[in-house]
Amino acid sequence: MTPEDFPKAYEPQRVQDRIYQEWLEKGYWHANPRSNKPPFSIVMPPPNITGVLTLGHVLNNTLQDILCRRARMQGYEVLWLPGTDHAGLATQTAVEKNIKKTEGKTRFDFSREAFLEKVWEWQKKHGNIIIEQLKKLGCSCDWQRQRFTLDEAYTRAVQRVFITLYERGYIYRGLRMVNWCPASLTAISDEEVIPKAQKSTLYYIDYILEDDRDKLTVATTRPETIMADVAVAVHPHDERYKKYIGRNVRRPLAPALIPIIPDPAIDPKFGTGVLKVTPAHDKLDFEIGQRHNLPIIDILTPDGKVSCPQEPELDGLDRFIARKRAAEILQSRSLLSKEEPYENNVGFSERADVPIEPRLSWQWFLDYKKMANNKMIELALQVVRQRLIEFVPSHWEKVYAHWLENIQDWCISRQVWWGHRIPVWYAPEAPDPSHHEVPKHLIRCQIESPGEGWKQDPNTLDTWFSSWLWAFETMDEETRQKFYPTSVLVTGPDIIFLWVARMIIAGLEFKPGKV
Repeated sequence: MTPEDFPKAYEPQRVQDRIYQEWLEKGYWHANPRSNKPPFSIVMPPPNITGVLTLGHVLNNTLQDILCRRARMQGYEVLWLPGTDHAGLATQTAVEKNIKKTEGKTRFDFSREAFLEKVWEWQKKHGNIIIEQLKKLGCSCDWQRQRFTLDEAYTRAVQRVFITLYERGYIYRGLRMVNWCPASLTAISDEEVIPKAQKSTLYYIDYILEDDRDKLTVATTRPETIMADVAVAVHPHDERYKKYIGRNVRRPLAPALIPIIPDPAIDPKFGTGVLKVTPAHDKLDFEIGQRHNLPIIDILTPDGKVSCPQEPELDGLDRFIARKRAAEILQSRSLLSKEEPYENNVGFSERADVPIEPRLSWQWFLDYKKMANNKMIELALQVVRQRLIEFVPSHWEKVYAHWLENIQDWCISRQVWWGHRIPVWYAPEAPDPSHHEVPKHLIRCQIESPGEGWKQDPNTLDTWFSSWLWAFETMDEETRQKFYPTSVLVTGPDIIFLWVARMIIAGLEFKPGKV
């Protein structure tokens, strides 16, 4: 080749693919667990199969690649293990949008099995795009060990972990207040709720005392839930309202007498200092209701529509349409004293981008408090305090510690079809688990069906419940003996609690390879 044959500008397409393929064929990046070299390992934070490379992905994987190449030059046996996450709700949402666009249908127009076939077709077509982009970047991963969170072996590991935790008494099923997405029709975690500043309206509504001689005025942004009010509450030391405690007022919509109760959670400075207590539709109200043994009235359907035949003008309306109509009805009944603009933060579902609803729902939870009693949470704190695990920069240790020290039970069930189905079965005579408590003797926690007529729990597991096993369940036993615990994790601070902390807990709890 003469100098004249060289291109004037670098043309990467002429050389990069060829050289990269040669590196792959010669196995330069395939880690040898039997090597005498000291180990160095990184597991790639698994990108969602819905995604394409972002600048964040490029930066993250470039840093990992630099660390791995440097370690090889230093004489380490290096494992950089790649893979992808099935991303339950994100993937299902993407497929549902595609079906809506191309076929004009929803997932409910298909059987569960038929819909999942469509998701697998979508996964085969789109799921490897981000992996091919990483290869195009030149990432020196051990591609022979590439994993997927819905691999058969990985799925079995997730199921075994659920069963193990259930048998240890760490997993329970309960009726609890959860974040509910009316668009995706599933519970979501606190971390999947995005607060957004909204310009709302504060409605001042009169609740007339039963003797018609006086009234209490309540300030609320949600008049559409008045039909679910079961009390009004005031602070026990609020001098304005002490004389009313123990009396009754008339509920302005779906009229009924409800009590005036004292509760220290009431903020006397908000609005009028009087709170409408709606246990089915607000977390604080639910807690107040539990303290005072109040009934629960649910007037919203899962998709966010009003269900209240007592108020036929509102029955069947979307929650936001019902809000305006409820205000009009209250005005017509001379019960709306005033309206004023009000700016507040409203939680939006991260995936569907709609306001979430606090909703009482039967869900599966991981009881972190029981794990804490068995010293697991303290151990997860100690491994960082003793620098067995280090955060860089170190100030993120405070975020990690704060989350563990204030840890709440984890809602691990999702009403999503795509994902790891919960390995729980209900006897033929069991009541409908979506609406009732099921006695333990009618439940079996196991992978295969116990017999004819037994029905599997319809829910799947939160995606993070599978990815918290990623650091060790991606490796076979021989690889794990050499390369686990891993050397470095390169990830974002926004998932320290979603993933990093949980992955540390999983590694400590399960003694990898023994589950």
